[in-house]
Amino acid sequence: MSDAALSARALQNLLGEWRAGARGAVYLALAERVRLLVLDGRVSVDTRLPAERELAERLGVSRTTVTAAYRHLREQGFVRSIRGSGSVARIPGAPAVLPVPPAPTHLDLSKAAPPALPWLADVAREAVDDLPAHLGDSGFDPIGLPVLRQAIADRYAARGLPTSPEQIMVTIGAQHAIALVSRVLVGRGDRAVIEAPTYPHAYEALQLAGARLVAVPVAPHEEADVANRVDDVDALERALARTNPSTAYLMPDFQNPTGRSLDADARRRLLDVAARQGTVVIADETTAELDIDRNHSPLPLAAYGPAGTAVLVGSLGKTVWGGVRIGWIRAEPALIRRLLAARLPGDLGTPILEQLMATRLIGRMDEILELRRAELRAGRDRVESLVAEQFPDWHVPHVDGGIAVWIGLGAPVSSQLALAARAQGLLIAAGPRFGIDGAFERFLRLPICQPVAETEAAVHALRRAWESMPGLAPAEAGLLPAVV
Repeated sequence: MSDAALSARALQNLLGEWRAGARGAVYLALAERVRLLVLDGRVSVDTRLPAERELAERLGVSRTTVTAAYRHLREQGFVRSIRGSGSVARIPGAPAVLPVPPAPTHLDLSKAAPPALPWLADVAREAVDDLPAHLGDSGFDPIGLPVLRQAIADRYAARGLPTSPEQIMVTIGAQHAIALVSRVLVGRGDRAVIEAPTYPHAYEALQLAGARLVAVPVAPHEEADVANRVDDVDALERALARTNPSTAYLMPDFQNPTGRSLDADARRRLLDVAARQGTVVIADETTAELDIDRNHSPLPLAAYGPAGTAVLVGSLGKTVWGGVRIGWIRAEPALIRRLLAARLPGDLGTPILEQLMATRLIGRMDEILELRRAELRAGRDRVESLVAEQFPDWHVPHVDGGIAVWIGLGAPVSSQLALAARAQGLLIAAGPRFGIDGAFERFLRLPICQPVAETEAAVHALRRAWESMPGLAPAEAGLLPAVV
């Protein structure tokens, strides 16, 4: 069994507004929220839950309520009781610690990532033809093939940021890159600024490195007019100046999940403050080139400040396919050497065959982006029209790129809706998954990078889930148009 234990205070933060929109017994509302936390990974399998009395005092409910909630979770298979160890989270039918894959009949929109390129198999076969030239050495490559590092450097140069291969390390995807950079730049107890909401696995990597997170609110794309963008940047600047963080993690282009982008002036201001504070900005560029109809694309963040102020992270996961596990880090050569030394105890390199595929793919990136932009435009437009038809009270920001929209639900029911959607065969990430304290119950991330048919099926499943929720009055259900 894992040694992980969750305090009552930590669980209270994760629960957020757990009573909002609930009808019926309080213990059922509590049990359902804990169940969601386990299902979407915010409470890991085999984590010890707080003692009943401790949690009851923290939540301001009776111990009987918590006891009944835990009993209900045990009956559903989401909690097991171990003598001397209390109540431990689990998933029905799963071996300890291992997550359960979704059922084949489920539509999984919890991951905002496009399907594989239609000609990806052809690239794989071509890469196999390149493989014999690399079979003469050990095959352990912790920094990246020279040909791939050159291709990535050339891509940055084409985007307006001169880069040498010595500034590139190839990694096993962007998440590997973020975790590695975090381990090198963050000391235990250091502060790290993040946006709120933000990409959850990034802040998890910072937490694992020992960072104390400082969350700065950011506005959804459509709300980020000139005045609000200034407010966003002002808040980030104040956080950098006030907390003196070692690092800051940002997504400058089409932020996940809000879709917000920073203009050139905002990038320049942020790096100016970061340079004065000695803060290194980790800029996640996994969605940077996925514009649909943006009028002007700013340069990569590192172009706006002194050398070494920004470390860039990229990957092929959002452009090519998540199954091609290739990412990279762009940093100054001195930091690349530190990253290399820190990497070797954890892994010995990136697979050669996938690097050969990546080299060919990056050479065709303009073609790839043309295809993806057409898909994203179709997905965005269909989401906007479907949600307007099925949920006229929801607010869908009009994004000009990226992989998702951050929908305003108008009520704090996101977790409740995510649970109801599972019963309709749809897996979707609730708003609080993108925060660190149970916030964002009024929001839902809906990907726009899926095939249009999947998008339509997902919205119709959301409609059925919405109507099934106990907090939705029959009169409100009657205002919604029929499923088509």
